[in-house]
Amino acid sequence: MRILMIGAGGVGDAAARIAVERDFFDQLVVADYDLARAEATVAAATARRAGESRLVAAQVDASDEEAVAALARAHRSTHVFNAVDPRFVMPIFRGALAAGAGYLDMAMSLSRPHPDDPYAQVHVKLGDEQLAMAAQWEQAGQLALLGMGVEPGLSDVFARYAADHLFSHIDELGTRDGANLAVRDEDGNETFAPGFSMWTIIEECLNPPVVWERARADAAGGDVEAGFFTLPAFSEPEVFDFPEGIGPVECVHVEHEEVLLMPRWLDADRVTFKYGLGDELITILRTLHTLGLDRTDPVTVKGVQVSPRDVVAAVLPDPATIGPRMTGKTCAGVLVTGTGKDGMPRRTYLYHVSDNENTMREYGAQCVVWQTAVNPVVALELIATGVWQGSGVRGPEAFDAVPFLELLQAPKPAGFGSPWGVEER
Repeated sequence: MRILMIGAGGVGDAAARIAVERDFFDQLVVADYDLARAEATVAAATARRAGESRLVAAQVDASDEEAVAALARAHRSTHVFNAVDPRFVMPIFRGALAAGAGYLDMAMSLSRPHPDDPYAQVHVKLGDEQLAMAAQWEQAGQLALLGMGVEPGLSDVFARYAADHLFSHIDELGTRDGANLAVRDEDGNETFAPGFSMWTIIEECLNPPVVWERARADAAGGDVEAGFFTLPAFSEPEVFDFPEGIGPVECVHVEHEEVLLMPRWLDADRVTFKYGLGDELITILRTLHTLGLDRTDPVTVKGVQVSPRDVVAAVLPDPATIGPRMTGKTCAGVLVTGTGKDGMPRRTYLYHVSDNENTMREYGAQCVVWQTAVNPVVALELIATGVWQGSGVRGPEAFDAVPFLELLQAPKPAGFGSPWGVEER
């Protein structure tokens, strides 16, 4: 396997540090718009393993699909790993296809709210543009694996595992994420600093969240697409008790890819995603929306065209740099409710916890980006070894979950040494 990874930000940098420990690939090209940043990632990752020479740095404009395709061809890349924010999904996705390479991302093509009824009806959904090209990927004999980060990604794998091994009927697949993370300034005072891209946080948290219900699909003759509908942002708050000392966190509906992926491959009556944003972040997001600072269309400021959302993201700390000032844990998982294999009612939370102290010590990466980065590397290894295979455009739940979960938690060097858990509730 020869991988072209586009993006040397927090997640890309962490992915390179994780991947360099593995033997499943022959080359990893780390490409970024900022060549110096790509070179820094290559240097940091290469230093983790004596005699390492498989990583090289390159420059690329992720918005230019022809440039992506040309770079993939130049390095004879067999797979393109998209590690940049979702604005660039489609040019990278199309560039990989043009180059005859496989593809993997951690976030899907962007949605567009319904122009007249955004808080009830869907319009262009997350991933629609990619799924529309499934026939082209099948014809090319290549696999495009969508949403293979932690969320989306790992919870989709958990959902497949639950469907195959724990439940005979699923009432709801409810992804629930939360954390007890804190970031402090130089004086020790807690400060606001998002654990991942603020651009992406604004996108997914202020867009109308999507829910899927089988009853709606059945009423339309079994059409999966008819089962999707939207709600107002931050709807239906609930307090969810997260494991391993994180504790209770209020979670709200957020637009997220799991809801768009799970119903296509798994049988469930309802699919939801709720995230523990916290009062401070919700207040900030609402204020940004009120002031128009969530807009992506450029505005003119003293003769210069700038995107308000880009400005907001630029003035906040880079998520890749806050690890040394961060404490706490983050948890990703899915609460599955329904009927167990024994015919009895069952509520099971399958989860993965990432501790910032551990990820900083072992990888020099803060826990949010590390938890996101480890899953695509696991998936790429399964693809490289032929355990996961196929063609077309698919989500993680389209594949057997057991090999993934075994590889994730198996002790090093055989596996990735990152355990996951199951709680009955």
